[in-house]
Amino acid sequence: MSQKKRQKPVVWVEQILLKMLPHQDEEEPASYRGSSGSCLVTIRKMPYLGSEDVVKELKKALCNPHIQADRLRYRNVIQRVIRYMTQGLDMSGVFMEMVKASATVDIVQKKLVYLYMCTYAPLKPDLALLAINTLCKDCSDPNPMVRGLALRSMCSLRMSKLDQWGQAEVLNFLLRYQPRSEEELFDILNLLDSFLKSGSPGVVMGATKLFLILAKKFPHVQTDVLVRVKGPLLAACSSESRELCFVALCHVRQILHSLPGHFSSHYKKFFCSYSEPHYIKLQKVEVLCELVNDENVQQVLEELRGYCTDVSADFAQAAIFAIGSIARTYTDQCVQILTELLGLRQEHITTVVVQTFRDLVWLCPQCTEAVCQALPGCEENIQDSEGKQALIWLLGVHGERIPNAPYVLEDFVENVKSETFPAVKMELLTALLRLFLSRPAECQDMLGRLLYYCIEEEKDMAVRDRGLFYYRLLLVGIDEVKRILCSPKSDPTLGLLEDPAERPVNSWASDFNTLVPVYGKSRWATISKCHGAERCGPELPKTSSFAASGPLIPEENKERVQEVPDSGTLMLVPNLQLTADYFEKTWLSLKVAHQQVLPWQGEFHPDTLQMALQVVNIQTIAMSRAGARPWKAYLSAQDDTGCLFLTELLWKPENSEMQISVKQNETRTETLKSFISVLETVIGTIEEIKS
Repeated sequence: MSQKKRQKPVVWVEQILLKMLPHQDEEEPASYRGSSGSCLVTIRKMPYLGSEDVVKELKKALCNPHIQADRLRYRNVIQRVIRYMTQGLDMSGVFMEMVKASATVDIVQKKLVYLYMCTYAPLKPDLALLAINTLCKDCSDPNPMVRGLALRSMCSLRMSKLDQWGQAEVLNFLLRYQPRSEEELFDILNLLDSFLKSGSPGVVMGATKLFLILAKKFPHVQTDVLVRVKGPLLAACSSESRELCFVALCHVRQILHSLPGHFSSHYKKFFCSYSEPHYIKLQKVEVLCELVNDENVQQVLEELRGYCTDVSADFAQAAIFAIGSIARTYTDQCVQILTELLGLRQEHITTVVVQTFRDLVWLCPQCTEAVCQALPGCEENIQDSEGKQALIWLLGVHGERIPNAPYVLEDFVENVKSETFPAVKMELLTALLRLFLSRPAECQDMLGRLLYYCIEEEKDMAVRDRGLFYYRLLLVGIDEVKRILCSPKSDPTLGLLEDPAERPVNSWASDFNTLVPVYGKSRWATISKCHGAERCGPELPKTSSFAASGPLIPEENKERVQEVPDSGTLMLVPNLQLTADYFEKTWLSLKVAHQQVLPWQGEFHPDTLQMALQVVNIQTIAMSRAGARPWKAYLSAQDDTGCLFLTELLWKPENSEMQISVKQNETRTETLKSFISVLETVIGTIEEIKS
């Protein structure tokens, strides 16, 4: 960062705001202007003249609707306020009424009101925020003289005399300014340092966001700022204010998306206290998972292990899932802890450990043997649907390694009539048929009894259809059963799709110091739409570097503004539901926005592709049956701004290529590129798995 001589923050704010003035400046009376061009007034010391009675009289006059209706009389009352103010009387008692008087098209009246506001705002910090809000509104006025007057008036508000709320508001407003050169940019960044050291979390967060936005072309500067605010964020994470602590934790997780391990040396700061509320504990556990490294893994796992026996079942289960997440990297240590937890024989612990084991053997096949050795006996402590499904899946897929697998499944078959969850019954059908292929003598009789019950007695149609399907599949032949059911037992590469890649700071900088880190981008967009609310903070101009938009663009910079249609940041919403009819109508009404061909060698497995696409929130509308030539699939996806992507995949085995055609309901070039990149990643990953 530039080491130029620093100016006082007050002067910097004045300089920046003055540069935002339009050229059509209206000259003011000399008595209203200070040496810097700001609206100042010299208050003469006068004897006390009964100001309380005068203030009451003026307040009554300013609130009189008849006077307000008469433009000249209203202005005369305001002039009396100014006259008494210059004579030394305390006129702060009519501050609210004067703020209301600024809502006028009369330029002279606005000047008088702004003169009053700028005089009393520094002396009355608690009233300064009202003045700033009013000035900010007038900065968007279509009249350039009103805008110039409002900006000039704001220059006279000294940041050092504002309270923390006023400072945060001014920093937020300055997000609308774009530097004209790199030299000016670094001058501004140097002058922001004092606000990064503020004792107010709101001011620090506002200054940090301003830093991140202004330095969008300099990632090393952004990283340096995030290092400098590490201390204030850590302090906020330990704050007695639960709300402040929760928001700070959400912002820490946002920073970790771009700087993994940024807080690793301070991992103990995120250990949970017994007195903390549930929602803060859950956030801290999530942060701990992202801070694990070779140096602290043992300490973090021991801490999480203690949480697994917490009196809160929900928190204990969250800690177990966290250990399962860490197990993808540190498998042996985590599997040992999870196995020991099974020995506690507590239902809520056992059911989550078994679910964690199921996910772990799928992503980390090297731990399969240890998991299979830990399973016997745990069926006695599982009662809920999710736990039963996880255990049954493990017994069906890896039953040849578990000695008592057929007998555990037999207990489930004996009690199938009393089972209340259809999902458990369907999982039992699949698991038993899988195990029958490897241990037929032990499973044949119970498989026949289960199929008979599901086909003849079961009332749930989904379970009945599953039973009929398997029965008819067995009639075709055992080889066909093996071809369909003997799919891979693990897929380590799927973890690459589940783990999000590091994101650049610019992808979330505009969301910093808003409610987006708290709610999530898509959810906050939905909440804002439902309540008719806009995002916190001013809308940032989507422009190229060092450009500005709106009425605040200096005339000499207008030719440098280049509109960019979108930022290119893509976040696809989950569970998009489109009917086939709607897809067809929309598809036919749009033109192809992008088309390309990717190489594809050998056989094609539609089920693997569909599963991988679901991981990245791309839904399959329709696809050809396996083995069809040529093979087609139609996909749909939608980002958090409502942009819809409709895709056709066409596989031509004779050409060894996959053709991709994408249509958009809105033209957004950068977002389309991001979507194509996601598709290429998924298809490329599957191609690597196949080969």
